[in-house]
Amino acid sequence: MHAPHTTCPGCREEVYLEELVKGRCPLCGCEFEEFDTQETEIEDFVERSDLPWLVFNYFLFKRFLEIGASPVQIMQFVATFNDQDLSGNNGKPDTTFQLQVPMQVLDRIRPKRCAGCGRIFFAHGRKMATGDLAAPGLTYRYYCDKC
Repeated sequence: MHAPHTTCPGCREEVYLEELVKGRCPLCGCEFEEFDTQETEIEDFVERSDLPWLVFNYFLFKRFLEIGASPVQIMQFVATFNDQDLSGNNGKPDTTFQLQVPMQVLDRIRPKRCAGCGRIFFAHGRKMATGDLAAPGLTYRYYCDKC
């Protein structure tokens, strides 16, 4: 097992730290003072307030990965979203996003109108998924090679 463990100074048996009973060895009752401070440091490192943040980022990453966005783009968006100052925009963060996604086979064949210049094109270009985290749904926009 990869669980943290040590040798008890009283009975010299190997004891896993999660088996300690109120900081004492479960076999002989010898006290482990230095491990109590280490356990509190571990508990301070992973707080319960981080759980909603982790769950939100997981589902956000999963949603963007399903539409075909690059993991690097997703991580950059998540980093900028988490680093935003909440004091701007009336205390609300900017939740809009724009990510480049790969074109499907049907997207490559049919004619598309460029969202930048309005030109109609058939081949090449790029597909962008835009939306808002506060609203459901996505909007796909196509851009030609010139824009």
